[in-house]
Amino acid sequence: MKQGEQMDESMEMDHSQHEHHEMSGHDHHDMNHGMNGHNHHEMDHGGMDHSMHMGNFKQKFWLSLVLSIPIIVLSPMMGMQLPFQFTFPGSEWLVLVLATILFIYGGQPFLSGAKMELKMKSPAMMTLIAMGISVAYIYSLYSFIANKVNPHEHVMDFFWELATLIVIMLLGHWVEMNAVSNASNALKKLAELLPDEVNKIEADGSTKQVKLQEIHRGDLLLVRAGDKMPTDGEITDGSTIVDESAVTGESKGVQKAVGDSVIGGSVNGDGTIQLKVTGTGEDGYLAKVMTMVKEAQQEKSKLESISDKVAKWLFYIALAAGILTFIAWLIVADLPQALDRMVTVFVIACPHALGLAIPLVIARSTSLAAKNGLLLKSRQALEQGNQLDYVFLDKTGTLTEGKFTVTGVEVLADMDKADALKYIGALEAQTNHPLAVGVMNYLKTEAIDAYQAQDVSTLKGIGVSGTVEGHTVILANQKEIEKRRLNFDQEKLKDYQAQGNTISFLLVDDQLIAFFAMGDTLKDQARDFIKNLRDAGIEPVMLTGDNQEAAKAVANYLNITEFYSELLPDDKEKIIKDYTDKGKKVMMVGDGINDAPALARASIGMAIGAGTDIAIDSADVVLTNSNLQDILKFVRLAKRTHRKMIQNLWWGAGYNILAIPLAAGVLAPIGILLSPAVGAILMSLSTIIVAINAMTLNV
Repeated sequence: MKQGEQMDESMEMDHSQHEHHEMSGHDHHDMNHGMNGHNHHEMDHGGMDHSMHMGNFKQKFWLSLVLSIPIIVLSPMMGMQLPFQFTFPGSEWLVLVLATILFIYGGQPFLSGAKMELKMKSPAMMTLIAMGISVAYIYSLYSFIANKVNPHEHVMDFFWELATLIVIMLLGHWVEMNAVSNASNALKKLAELLPDEVNKIEADGSTKQVKLQEIHRGDLLLVRAGDKMPTDGEITDGSTIVDESAVTGESKGVQKAVGDSVIGGSVNGDGTIQLKVTGTGEDGYLAKVMTMVKEAQQEKSKLESISDKVAKWLFYIALAAGILTFIAWLIVADLPQALDRMVTVFVIACPHALGLAIPLVIARSTSLAAKNGLLLKSRQALEQGNQLDYVFLDKTGTLTEGKFTVTGVEVLADMDKADALKYIGALEAQTNHPLAVGVMNYLKTEAIDAYQAQDVSTLKGIGVSGTVEGHTVILANQKEIEKRRLNFDQEKLKDYQAQGNTISFLLVDDQLIAFFAMGDTLKDQARDFIKNLRDAGIEPVMLTGDNQEAAKAVANYLNITEFYSELLPDDKEKIIKDYTDKGKKVMMVGDGINDAPALARASIGMAIGAGTDIAIDSADVVLTNSNLQDILKFVRLAKRTHRKMIQNLWWGAGYNILAIPLAAGVLAPIGILLSPAVGAILMSLSTIIVAINAMTLNV
């Protein structure tokens, strides 16, 4: 059995990782709560192809299509005149001008992407495409000049191939971009959790409204009821119930008094407090979360997609084959024929099918996912989801409803249960903390109208009191009951405490009348989901900030054998890192800000749709209906998508396996040489097969 033991310091993130993504074109967001002048990039979400930074593919596709239509109509396909093609005097000049504009404008994303890949010494899809279009354009330019100089010896050009290659590759990238989301806004939204201005307490006791970035450690701040905590701090005066749900994901209100710490971004409840600043800027909890999210996204972004791996090998194979072809034909023939063969190899090496192989599958998979309650935000989620070892599940809001409700009422004296609830409701109706909302909702379902209360006030460290029906009524915590030495049957408490419930006691005229328990209820489908997950060969692991006893009770009920309890907010990310460092494929499912680093760190991050925006933006997949069974649909879809990707890559790359050697002329000694027309037919067939195969994908 695993609990939340302290993780080793060596598990801290490596901060020296180089960025896989070029950061140009991204806005900088200064954390306006005093990041000490440090700017933070909005990270592109891990797993998104870095070509997405290279421009607006939709706009480039449509403009490039307009430019390419005259080229396709006016120029032959690999030397073969198609039925719809024609020429007129000077048409070759029009083709040259349009092809030049198309190469510079439409080819820019691929040329820029190739530059980046080569700079990182990792040629992939962008480099392969850039090689194909560059060779096609440069050789076609040479062909144009050669044909003008010597009209009697026609040199074949590749303007048709250049135009169709650029347009289809732009279409593929646009399809993929349209299928998944754009760069994450998680870091920006983290900064927006904090207020712009705060009430600073001056030396003379007066308050002054100042900008948040002017606050320093040790300053005293006044935080009124309903305000957001502007910084991490320690309460020096007053008490309140703090709503930390936006930060920790835990929906339960937390009682805070003098000496207790609060987290910047949490919401003050019903009491005005005085706060001593303990963390600002990069010292604060939110800033640390931001750093962890950024680091995790950078590290995950280095993962290489399947298509990039295939493209890398094709690039090396095509480069080697092209150079060897040139040398061989230069020896056995002449320079023009050697150039012609080499260029044919380079152009054929970048098949149109390969550019559509993955995007069409992703587009189909994304559409199917949306119909099944899943929003896919990263192509890598589909690739990584093929072989999952573990699914880590945040307890509150994921396995549970995330809403505190009354789980039981026990009457300890001579009073009707309905009357006891009327007294409880009288006081709770006057407060606004999360537990009170749960009580009032419970009274509605029980059709009980609460009594009216007067003179309601908060008792520091105890609870709340007031006058109801002429009686003095107090709702107190267990410490107060023990302090007053009020005896009752403790056995009635045990089951509630074992499940991690919050217990409140009703006192009427100092007599102990009843207690009521409040807790977060498990989702109806949670138990079946855990069984189905294990049947699929994936081990579930529960993560929670609850104490060991409460966590164990939930784990036992759900038949989860592996869990971590008493976790601090950043422990989840460390645990995920520990598993991924061991080579395990893990998925993290969560809904709170404290889950964001773990969601970004995991092989796949899946956010509950009802969770915080920051968690959703840090994730690769969003569970839109918050239905746990949809996670299993994702696993099935990921496996089938991966299978389709491999099939399509074989069709796309298979074209190369056959065409490159034939184009190089390996069978020339026995009289077989791949003609441009046959090459074009093979290219078209592979593209059609890839498209049909992608459309046959189903959940």
